[in-house]
This record gives sequence, structure tokens and C-alpha cells, in this order.
Amino acid sequence: MRITTLGVLVLPLLLSGAPQKPRVQVTANEAQRRVDITIDGQPFTSYIWPATLKKPVLYPLRSAKGTIVTRGYPLDPRPRERVDHPHHVGLWLNHGDVNGLDFWNNSDAITGDRVAKMGTIVHRAIVEAKSGADRGELAVAMDWLRPDGKAIVHERTRFVFSGTADSRVIDRLTTLTADAEKVVFKDNKEAFLGMRVARALEQPYDKPEILTDASGTPGAAPVADNTGVSGEYISSEGLKGDAVWGTRGRWTLLHGTVEQQPVTLAILDNPSNPGFPTYWHARGYGLFAATPLGQAALVNGKAPLNLPLEPGASVSFRYRVLILNGTAAPEDIEKRYQAFAQQGS
Repeated sequence: MRITTLGVLVLPLLLSGAPQKPRVQVTANEAQRRVDITIDGQPFTSYIWPATLKKPVLYPLRSAKGTIVTRGYPLDPRPRERVDHPHHVGLWLNHGDVNGLDFWNNSDAITGDRVAKMGTIVHRAIVEAKSGADRGELAVAMDWLRPDGKAIVHERTRFVFSGTADSRVIDRLTTLTADAEKVVFKDNKEAFLGMRVARALEQPYDKPEILTDASGTPGAAPVADNTGVSGEYISSEGLKGDAVWGTRGRWTLLHGTVEQQPVTLAILDNPSNPGFPTYWHARGYGLFAATPLGQAALVNGKAPLNLPLEPGASVSFRYRVLILNGTAAPEDIEKRYQAFAQQGS
């Protein structure tokens, strides 16, 4: 068919042949030190490396409904948040004792003699940023630095982002390679894959704490206020609440209600990981971490589980993080775990 308007030949558009925009968008903005991930046009998370942090992180994390499930403090404080542990930001991976250096606790709050004992993880390069119909991928290079700026560990991490109408999924494959000196990741409870969750996903707690006010400013005095706090941990071994801390399991979930939306978070360990099944550093105040090398630190009487790397040697870790709408049953998480455990790299 031809349509002529004012003597000009116009051909109709074949809309069915127009290229479709990928559902999962991975958009790099190196000038702003970030890579943004959206699914179906909605923000999911961002890989960020601001100068104010001592490690790159994914921040914030959102559910498929757009509900933010990670704490805002210290980057973007929200009302009624705890103001402890300024190094707990979003979702990260690091370790508390690598050749005597603490990569876990480092932040701008560290001063004095402690600075010389801290390690820093710096972003080096975006290796690949790929959008897709079913998943987006981001590959990055980082270095783990001593205080003098020398790299002792080179990190290569590949993130895979996916989601449905009721789920968001992050796969993280991280390979750590020792530089020119032997590296020892020592048994430590402050490791490895960690996230700091929103206030509503904490477990109820009676001890008074400093909380932010309506403007996000820390209050003047501690208060005991569990309004809206609804979280509960459940491990693959059937343990619940505080009983999960310091125990081993294939996975652990955390469910609660955020902004009137029920949500379930889960971290899945992988059988290929050192220290599998991992120990869980799952704290009621909102720290949710898989700690594969915490055998002595978390369980009295156990022999230390250290991880040495000779110069040039590498080790890899694989994890999956789930953010699900609703209150997921342990049986559902186990089914998802089995699929992850059998999946190739």
C-alpha cells in the first residue's frame, strides 16, 4: 500500500519488525562512577564506586514492586534507621583479615592508628556491560590494596541480573587472584558476601539504639522502638531467628514486610565454594552475610578455616541473591537452591 500526501510518497512503518528494547538494561556511566540496572524500565540496583566508600557495592536493592530492601545510611539516610556500622552499604563482598589487613570494616569513619590496618578495594575497569531480553551482565575488575596502594589481590567479578513480575535475582561470580606475594584469608566472622537490610527487615530488638529522625539525622538519645520491624531469618536447616547465627546451611532466607509489602530475601551458597556449606553471620540488627571462612570465629572449639593463595593462584566464589515478592516458603527456596547448585558457570 502507498499513501501520497501533498505529492510525497509515504511508506507505512512495519512495526512488527522494529527492534525490541532489552528487558534488562545495564547502563554504564563512568563519569558518575556507577552502572545502573533496570528491568522492564524499573530501577533494580546500581553498581557504584563513589570516593566516599572503601569498596564498590550494589546499592540500593529493590524488589520487583520497587520496594527498597537495603538500608539507606550512610549514603542516603532514611527515617528511623540505625546509624551503626557505616561500612555496611548495600550488597558487597570482602574480608576482615587478609594478610593482617581489614577490608570489611574500612570506611571514612576510621581514624588514627587504625587506618594503617585497613585495606581498600578499588574499581579498576568495566570489562563488559551487556543488556538482554532475559538477563543483563556486568563484568568488572577491582584491586584489593594495602594502605601504601600496592595491590595484593586482583578481583574479577561477573554479575548476572534477571527478574520476573514477582522476583529479582543477582548472581555473583567472583575470582580472587593473589598478586606477587602469598595471601591468606584468615578465619574471620567479618566476611564474605554481605548485605545490610532495611529497618523493617531487622528482627525485633529491645535494646535502645540511636535512630535517625524524620529528616534522616541521628537522634540525640537511644530509643527502643520496634515499630514496623518484622524480619525473621530461616535457614536451610530449619533454624529460625537468632538461632541461625553461627550455623551452617546451604541457604538462609529473611522475610518481613516493607512499606506494607511482604518480601523475602535469600542468599544461596554454591557447592563449588570453599567452606561450603557456609556459616551465617545473620544478625538481627540487619547484617545478612555468608561467612564461609568463619569456622573458628563463629563456633568455639572449631579449628580455624584459613584460605591461602600462593602468588598468582586464584579462587572463585559463586552466590545467588533472591528478592521475592511475598513470603516465600522454605520449600520454594530449596527448589531455587537446587536449580542454582546444578547450574553451570
